[in-house]
Amino acid sequence: MEFWSLLMVASRPVLQVLLVGLIGAILASGYVNILSSNARRDVNKIVFVVFIPALVFASLAKTVTAKDIISWWFMPVNIGITFLIGGILGWAAVKMLKLEHHLQALVIASCSAGNLGVMPLIIVPAICDEDGNPFGLSKICRVQGISYASFSMVVGNLFIWTHTYSLIRKSVSHSTGNHGHDVLTRMNKNPETNRKTRMFDAQEEQDYDDQETLLLPPSDTSDTTAEHQSETEGQLLGRNLSDIIMHIWEKLKGTFHKMSEELLSPPTISAIIGFTVGATPWLKAFIVGETAPLKVVQDSMTLLGDSTIPCTIIILGGNLTEGLRKSTVKPLVIVAIICVRYVILPLSGIVVVMAAGRLGFLPQSPLYCFILLTQYTVPPAMSVGTMAQLFDACQEECSVIFLWTYLVAAFAVTIWSVVFIAVGLVEIKR
Repeated sequence: MEFWSLLMVASRPVLQVLLVGLIGAILASGYVNILSSNARRDVNKIVFVVFIPALVFASLAKTVTAKDIISWWFMPVNIGITFLIGGILGWAAVKMLKLEHHLQALVIASCSAGNLGVMPLIIVPAICDEDGNPFGLSKICRVQGISYASFSMVVGNLFIWTHTYSLIRKSVSHSTGNHGHDVLTRMNKNPETNRKTRMFDAQEEQDYDDQETLLLPPSDTSDTTAEHQSETEGQLLGRNLSDIIMHIWEKLKGTFHKMSEELLSPPTISAIIGFTVGATPWLKAFIVGETAPLKVVQDSMTLLGDSTIPCTIIILGGNLTEGLRKSTVKPLVIVAIICVRYVILPLSGIVVVMAAGRLGFLPQSPLYCFILLTQYTVPPAMSVGTMAQLFDACQEECSVIFLWTYLVAAFAVTIWSVVFIAVGLVEIKR
């Protein structure tokens, strides 16, 4: 393929995102004012609970089989590596730039969580439809590409809605806790409050001393006192041990509860069900296919899932109208995210995929290698914007970050696609 032809193909999905986002910005502007803040929040909840799970289930149930899950085992590992490298680089950027706490999780999420499903689902079929594509016949390339991209999207969603979701949720909880602590600190700065607090503490201490004096035994019963003190220390030791055990148990219960909440989120549940349907032949034949008895279920899920991308992009575009006015994101932050996503991560991806190919971990498929490499180059996942809207945190900053990263993606994805096609073909030939 010629460079300019590939440029048009690779930039098309990014331009679609920008155009649809522009519609959202117009709807949320003061001139139209249809997409208000409350409306965006409500639509975002519907996306999280209905549209995203439907998209994940429809893609998995239709394209993934048990054999594919086994032969594509390196793809989840590769996605995990992208999250690991991106998370480390995002953490380093946060520390070097000394960002406020409420922005740290957003920056780390933008660096680690990539658009692993939507972008490949649009780019790969478009490349396969081009004359002279390097991946073989158009029909075969398209079917394989959609399967790879769907599997990438599902595994990516599992990482996003567990790791990234937990990261942003904990950041919001921590910020809320700090806010409450700051309020208490400001209250204690009141001299009158401090004076009353000291008086209350002094009175409480005096009352305690008086009670202790009344409870003390006479001085001539020292042996009885020593024996009683020994028994008391033993009781306290047993009580402290039980308290420690109860504290550890409560901590474990809290940890398991948080893990269950994250693993039982609607997108994760739908992914598990989709894997089960796709990997079970008789169940898949019952739901997926032209002659399937419950074909209407798959069609309904596909119909709902098709609404995910436009709704998410429109919400991001609507948030952008406020983000450009209220955002506190510094230019250096955006530059750091762009460098991580479009310079360091792609270079890391080439090293990882070439090493995996030499070790024999990859199937003999240039398109499979291309998908693995593309996972290191895509812009931040739009689900990060969904989470920001869901938790009502950093929505404006998220919109500004998405604006610039998707603008740069129009050129970065194209350039790296040329490089990745060459690297993938060379690696397969070796």
